[in-house]
Amino acid sequence: MKPLESPALPGAILSFDFDGTLHDPAGKPPVSPRFFATIERLRREKGALWGINTGRSIGHVAEGLADCRFPFVPDWVVAREREIWLPTSSGRWEPLEPWNNQCEQDQHRFFKEVHHILEAIRREVEEHTGATWIEQPGDPAGLVARTVEEMAWIIGRVEALAAEEPFLGWQRNSIWLRFGHTKYQKGSSLMEVARHFGLTHLQTFAIGDSHNDFEMLSPEAAAMFACPSNAVPEIRKHVTSQGGHACLLDHSEGCVEALEHFFGTPA
Repeated sequence: MKPLESPALPGAILSFDFDGTLHDPAGKPPVSPRFFATIERLRREKGALWGINTGRSIGHVAEGLADCRFPFVPDWVVAREREIWLPTSSGRWEPLEPWNNQCEQDQHRFFKEVHHILEAIRREVEEHTGATWIEQPGDPAGLVARTVEEMAWIIGRVEALAAEEPFLGWQRNSIWLRFGHTKYQKGSSLMEVARHFGLTHLQTFAIGDSHNDFEMLSPEAAAMFACPSNAVPEIRKHVTSQGGHACLLDHSEGCVEALEHFFGTPA
């Protein structure tokens, strides 16, 4: 798989969360063919560059694209909510530098500074819940709860224990949570993507369904933003209150609905 032919002049950035937004595991197919047709149309009409903005690793993204048999790859990927990757002509993915390197340096330094807070959170979680604490390369602090209700309780304790450190953030998607510096999340990464391609938030569109999409579903990151009908209630409330578009359709059909809302329907 390769990306579409590059537009002569980029005119828009399109950002899609993957799991729960673009991708429906119960769908047949998981991503509607109408989505790809719409992307091709907006490439011709608007010079649109599209990408996936996800909590998945870049390897997991590549697997998802292959499993769903995408006819072409994205023009860019934000992986783990912070790493930016660009496709090569040979089908490989290369990191965008110096962004990725600076991100990892900042994250590594920051985790050392807030180690005591994370240890306090870990003790609280392991003592009072059945959640699993996760440590892995690149993500030294995260957890998986057993239920959404358990995660809600955990979030309350995290907010209390992390109150003294304004730069300690976390990205949540259902029962999964990843800690990190508030400087690096889907919104800031999306703004860097736009800057890389010579555009701004005014030419940026974003759509997402879960808690880790809050930062990119904002006027500061994307002047045009939406959520599919299957979005969690907190996201739907946020999108409507901030002037975005809450779709009537779910998953990739919702993505098409949102794109047509902001960019127009086929002639």
